[in-house]
Amino acid sequence: MNEFVITTKGLTKRYGDFCAVDKLDLNIPRGTICGFLGQNGAGKSTTIKMLLGMVKPSSGTGEILGLDIGDENQSVEIRKRVAYVAEDKRLYDYMTVGQIIKFTRPFFAEWNYSMEERLLDEFRLPTSRKIKSLSKGMRTQLALIVGLCRNAEIIILDEPSEGLDPVNNEKLLKVLVGLAADGKTIFFSSHHVFEVEQIAEHIIMLHNGKLLDNRPLDQLKANYKLIKLLFDDVPNLNPLELKGVKSYVQVDRSVTLFTDNNEEQIIDRLKINNPSSIEVINLNLRDIFLESLKAIENYAA
Repeated sequence: MNEFVITTKGLTKRYGDFCAVDKLDLNIPRGTICGFLGQNGAGKSTTIKMLLGMVKPSSGTGEILGLDIGDENQSVEIRKRVAYVAEDKRLYDYMTVGQIIKFTRPFFAEWNYSMEERLLDEFRLPTSRKIKSLSKGMRTQLALIVGLCRNAEIIILDEPSEGLDPVNNEKLLKVLVGLAADGKTIFFSSHHVFEVEQIAEHIIMLHNGKLLDNRPLDQLKANYKLIKLLFDDVPNLNPLELKGVKSYVQVDRSVTLFTDNNEEQIIDRLKINNPSSIEVINLNLRDIFLESLKAIENYAA
């Protein structure tokens, strides 16, 4: 049985009448790479900040490594055991690359010197350069070095590839895969679906603060399908009555269903309407995410 290292129950954050995160239930297994997907403003960063004790939940509970995120003392312990690289990549601009690394090392007894050397070499960061003179991509690289070399049990990254070129982004993804292979848990938010699909084993999708989906990537891809049917005459159908149909589009004699599980039963049920052709299409993560968003927006109560 998987051990969950991050859990939440009904986690909610309100700012006045605005609900940024709404009753979020999460279970993230140890040693996995978990991709946290959502559009800008979906509530990803707010969720992360609640997990780390940087933002107080309005209601609900959460634990990281068995520690209560709502307890001030325990949240300090969480931040000792969890590496976090924020979206804004804040650094001390007056320092050089080498100085901020040297400054950070003593705070973490398990500092990974070999990873530091490897990442400095791979990213080709000049240690004598002032941080204020670094490009956006180089600042991202430096923030990742400072975060990843802590050798923490859990690594939480908020838009970690922001500003990276394709070559250095590929290097980062390989580093994250290696860390997971060593038993680290990686939880990273992104709106770049392709990079999430490249390395993530578990997917959490968020929309307007609400949980859209939460399951292993292989289950998502096995369960979500597009079913395209063509009829000789314009059919009179209401596919939403069928279990597993999330949404559908009908254009004259053509009907396309977006389905989650129950594929065979859906097809068997629709065969009584005598379609002239049936096509089942497998979906990648990008298609699943976009179709799920459309289903929510089109059929929201």
